[in-house]
Amino acid sequence: MSTIYGFLEKITYYNEENNFIVAKLQEKGKKGLTTIVGNLACINPGESLKLTGRWVHNKKFGEQFEIETYEVTVPATVNGIKKYLGSGLIKGIGPIMADRIVKAFGLDTLDIIENNPSRLAEVDGMGEKRIAMITEAWEEQKEIKEIMIFLQGHGVSATYSSKIYKKYGRKSIEVVKDNPYRLATDIQGIGFLTADKIAQYIGIDPQSVIRAKAGVIYTLNELTNEGHVYYPYDELIEKTRKTLMPSNLALKVDRDVIVRAIAELSLEKHIFLEDVENHKAVCLAPFYVAETGIANMLKGLKDSLSNIRPINSEKALEWVQDRLGIKLAERQKEAISLATNSKVLIITGGPGTGKTTIIKAILNIFQQLKLKILLAAPTGRAAKRMEEATNFEAKTIHRLLEYSFHKGGFQKNQDDPLDAHVVIIDEASMIDTLLMYHLLKAIPSHAHLILVGDVNQLPSVGPGNTLKDIIESGTFNVVTLIEIFRQAQESMIVVNAHKVNRGEFPLLKNSNKKELTDFYFILEEDPEKILNKIIKLCKERIPHRFGYHPIRDIQVLTPMHRGIIGASNLNIELQRHLNPNQSSMTHGSRTYKLGDKVMQIANNYEKEVFNGDIGWVSRIDEEDHELEIDYDGRKVWYEYSELDEIALAYAVSVHKSQGSEYPVVIIPVVIQHYVLLQRNLIYTAITRAKKLVILIGTKKALAIAIKNNKVEKRYTSLKQRLVI
Repeated sequence: MSTIYGFLEKITYYNEENNFIVAKLQEKGKKGLTTIVGNLACINPGESLKLTGRWVHNKKFGEQFEIETYEVTVPATVNGIKKYLGSGLIKGIGPIMADRIVKAFGLDTLDIIENNPSRLAEVDGMGEKRIAMITEAWEEQKEIKEIMIFLQGHGVSATYSSKIYKKYGRKSIEVVKDNPYRLATDIQGIGFLTADKIAQYIGIDPQSVIRAKAGVIYTLNELTNEGHVYYPYDELIEKTRKTLMPSNLALKVDRDVIVRAIAELSLEKHIFLEDVENHKAVCLAPFYVAETGIANMLKGLKDSLSNIRPINSEKALEWVQDRLGIKLAERQKEAISLATNSKVLIITGGPGTGKTTIIKAILNIFQQLKLKILLAAPTGRAAKRMEEATNFEAKTIHRLLEYSFHKGGFQKNQDDPLDAHVVIIDEASMIDTLLMYHLLKAIPSHAHLILVGDVNQLPSVGPGNTLKDIIESGTFNVVTLIEIFRQAQESMIVVNAHKVNRGEFPLLKNSNKKELTDFYFILEEDPEKILNKIIKLCKERIPHRFGYHPIRDIQVLTPMHRGIIGASNLNIELQRHLNPNQSSMTHGSRTYKLGDKVMQIANNYEKEVFNGDIGWVSRIDEEDHELEIDYDGRKVWYEYSELDEIALAYAVSVHKSQGSEYPVVIIPVVIQHYVLLQRNLIYTAITRAKKLVILIGTKKALAIAIKNNKVEKRYTSLKQRLVI
């Protein structure tokens, strides 16, 4: 084993799943950069490191230092101090100001900031306000030094140490020692495996019930990320055992310890156990409360009295057709008639089947009756699209329910319900179990609820399959629209979307043909060539031929995150080729440039931005290490420590695209994505496009996807609860 010292110059590769990095270290006393490889959780360029490990020779990349253990140290060189101060750890000091301070004070810099901060006024551009900001930030760093040393000694980086301190304050060490597993649920970015590693360092018995309970909760939370509301008891025990023994047999946990952990969690009401479909089910408390609540409230809403006076539906249909200047199809008439006399109605259908026309007709009829109507959708983009199509105000469900971080959640609920006779929700297939629960709590018993969506799309990103379960329960009125209207039939996007949904191969046109269409297929098998063609399509061919903006109008949708044409690599390459801006900020392995398209990847209720929201980097403050993102006109600032909540969005997964529409969609479809090639995934991707779809890949891969109609099972019991 060898030990080396130096400061981190740059990160060339980072795997977010296991914290594996390839980076360049400016080693003490060496001119060239040293390549280091290993698992380092969220370190940043500029940090000084002490690394223990071994030298290895990689056939392709040459000599590398393979890291066994590491710790972040205080820099001892002028260059190291400059990198350290400019790394974003001290608010008020960016790279430019760090350079000025170090030029003024050299190796005494840290001592002056610590003991004589008033001397910072000697630095050009340093005012009283900035000195006060730096002093405050330095004092906070001093205060958490003991905590950082303790945590870094247990494999936690400086960035996470700051987050832990922000959450627990002076009690940080006490909390971590008492129950390090709290970190996995309380701290954004720290997972169970990191918390478990800390637990082993401080001597928590691998066979302890506290560890098993944390493992059960973590495993259930991971399963909700896969869409499950509950999980079968025996399978959960086995999954938990694997969680608690990732690769170390010494950490193996006996089955009876996990059984005891589940029993204790059940007594503490953290989880609920019940019999579902011939097996015992285990459900996290919030999801049990939500799913039972949805069933009870929907049935209660259906059976309660309406305060809308009876309407002659035939006369209403004649009136609305005349008013809108249209002729409605039979299924549309049925939907509008049912809307006037059903307390709960579901309208489902694919693109071009007239869902928007129905909503407009219903709005006109109810407006004529002077009723209070509310429109909403799960995402900001879906709400905006609904508003543009109907000329009626539409909000996100969070805004409709008046979510407030500072007031502790949704302000509209059973105690203060929505003031409405009718509530219409679009893109209802996107609504997960928890959001549906909060929505229903706020709907007054006298109101009518109309859910509109496409049940054949991918289910919600969050747990549950609420729209599908409600429809399949057979308890409520459902209108399924299947007729494609003449105008929509002119679009190959619409025609092919329905073909795919029926399991038929789409009609394809080669992109080299001169006649224009809105649906193309480019035949290519090699992933490297597909990547190059996607870059060329975005940068040159589509903008030149169709006039679309390469960043704002074109969206690449891919089934996977990893690989050459996975979302991660596509984003790096597309940013490199499409965004020449030099103004940038680096956080870990990610670099954000002015003008970048980005996506929020975790709900942030304080900022009121949610998982899947897309915006653009509109300002970068390199001195204070902050950046501003423009979400359709709403500007939101992010501190350096919050940048792990956003990711580049030149390419996104199909799941993350739900509720959005884009002028142009490019979809790579290759055999390498075999695991995720499913009919509803391709169908959802195609239906995200308004003007142009380009599939690029092989017909074999496309055929596999279209034939594969086996939707991955989600364990939910809403359907059964609605039938009872």
